[in-house]
Amino acid sequence: MQTPASIKGHPLHPILVTFPIGLWIFSLAADIIYFARLNAGPWADIAFYTMAGGIAGALLAAVPGLIDLFSVSDPKLRRIGIIHMVLNLIVVALYCINWGLRFGQNRVPVGLFILNIISVILLFVSGWLGGTLVHRYRMTVEEPGTARGPLTAT
Repeated sequence: MQTPASIKGHPLHPILVTFPIGLWIFSLAADIIYFARLNAGPWADIAFYTMAGGIAGALLAAVPGLIDLFSVSDPKLRRIGIIHMVLNLIVVALYCINWGLRFGQNRVPVGLFILNIISVILLFVSGWLGGTLVHRYRMTVEEPGTARGPLTAT
């Protein structure tokens, strides 16, 4: 099934989600380093800014994701897509809370570190569902022999 949110046959949502996923996982890595180094170094700031970048990237990735969701007609796939979307909205909300509570601080409270861990776990679950839609149910994947454009299989 080809997605309407694509450029020249390339779906946008899977391309854009790499940024918030990477940034949020790196924010957790920065928190881990921050606590392992006994609250020393720039790691609290790095976690703060990577969270902010992840929030911005997630909002950008949500637009083509929503367009893809609206194009799904199969009830089972739509249900999986809605669960995926709701989990992503929860993750974004948790990161907004986490980022807001860190604003203006030069240290990371343990509770916000735990919130970061919970957020990444939910992100993995949501990613699993998104991967299921793509890899098991072939959403946004053009099957062999149906691709358009100048490239052909030889």
